Amino acid sequence: MAKRYCILSYKVLILAIICCFINANAQAAPILKLNSHGHDVIVLQQNLIRMNYDLSKVSGNYDKETQEAVKAFQKDHKIKVTGIVNRETWWAIKGGKQNVIVNSQSSINEKIILDNLSSVPYGRQFLSKKEVPGIIATAKDYIGVPYVFGGDTPAGFDCSGYLEYVFAKHGIRIPRTADEQYKLGKLVEPDDLEAGDLVFFTTYEPGASHCGIYLGNGNFIHASTSRGIRVDNLDNTYWASRYYGGKHIVK
Repeated sequence: MAKRYCILSYKVLILAIICCFINANAQAAPILKLNSHGHDVIVLQQNLIRMNYDLSKVSGNYDKETQEAVKAFQKDHKIKVTGIVNRETWWAIKGGKQNVIVNSQSSINEKIILDNLSSVPYGRQFLSKKEVPGIIATAKDYIGVPYVFGGDTPAGFDCSGYLEYVFAKHGIRIPRTADEQYKLGKLVEPDDLEAGDLVFFTTYEPGASHCGIYLGNGNFIHASTSRGIRVDNLDNTYWASRYYGGKHIVK
């Protein structure tokens, strides 16, 4: 009995060591580095600019200037300075303080509005057809508002903060993050989407990490990292290749 217990304990110990090793390597695995390019680099550059690091433009290309800005960020946040965005650096940047000036009173009022709203149920349609035109009109009111990572006011939106804000203006409280918003409604094929439904994409991390409101005729409105609130089409090569699913929320 004692021998079996020792063998079992030994196996548990080995498994724990393996898990720690895998986790450590996952944390150290580089995500972005010199010569990387694409959507993730755009998100990175916009956040570095938002936090006042020295970058002249958002290009989507991880160039020397971006590398130096990353090094400066790592130094400021006591992260090993490599110029490579690993998981530790990425999540630190995601949680970085926003240098966005907003009207404090309007922010307080918006919080009060959200606190007074009941959350919608997961897995069910909750939006009536008569509410759809108003939702879409409100969504379009903010076209041109800049993208701000973590933003949820007209001073700047990220994708899920934008959806949360638009629906809250109509007395509807939805979750704050894209992955939680994906739990709303019923999964449908693209051809079965209706105006007012939600569409989701896989961008900077696996799963539903970007979202928008479907407008009809293949168009959707969302907070684009490069151009702020705008209308795009599901057939666009970039979005078509990253499409994750559509959720039918209209009753």
